[in-house]
Amino acid sequence: MLVALPAAVAVGLLVLAVESSWAPMRELDQSIADALHRQALGHPAWVRAMKLVSAVGSPTVMRVGIGALAVVLWLRGARRLALWAAVTMAGGALIDVVLKAAVGRARPVFAHPVATAPGGSFPSGHAFTATLASGVALLTVLPLLGRRGRVAAWSVAVLVPLVVGYSRLALGVHWTSDVVGGWLLGVGLLAGTTAAFETWRRERRPAPVHPAIEGAAPEETERAVGHGDGESTAAE
Repeated sequence: MLVALPAAVAVGLLVLAVESSWAPMRELDQSIADALHRQALGHPAWVRAMKLVSAVGSPTVMRVGIGALAVVLWLRGARRLALWAAVTMAGGALIDVVLKAAVGRARPVFAHPVATAPGGSFPSGHAFTATLASGVALLTVLPLLGRRGRVAAWSVAVLVPLVVGYSRLALGVHWTSDVVGGWLLGVGLLAGTTAAFETWRRERRPAPVHPAIEGAAPEETERAVGHGDGESTAAE
């Protein structure tokens, strides 16, 4: 909860700033949106690349991917881990819908848009869901990795939401504060569900773990890949 609570507070402050049309944030959002839109108009190939990133990193793709992971985990006997993954993603989908409807923020508008998107603008569902999905995948595979593998996995898990979020800005379908809000929501929700899962996991009295290093449930990840002894097999 050391991460979840500050993230929740930051999102709350962002919502207040959006609802009150706080001038400094509004001006910064508009300035960045205008600059990126000018760049997009002059670089069609860049726009096509950003559309590809946005499509691959869409909430639907991310949710289906983690849903498939949850099914595999369930079938391989890692049922608590599967439930955590599924609940985290489902909770994110619900929060995204509710918050978009509650805030009701309009998306950026340009005379010559390079892309369009339906629904409310805050938060960015792409940034939010990419953060959640990357985090769930990361905390699932960490027990299988050695030190270098963990560094690489963390790098990918951070890079994916950053690139996906940036693609939404580059396409002019979100304000910067929408994307930042999505990232914060993703980090906060992931931290909150991971903390709750650790409490649930400890009911079976396994050794405590540090999720950021050892994963959410090392014993379940290893069971899913066939290492039933619950001991870490990662080479250091």
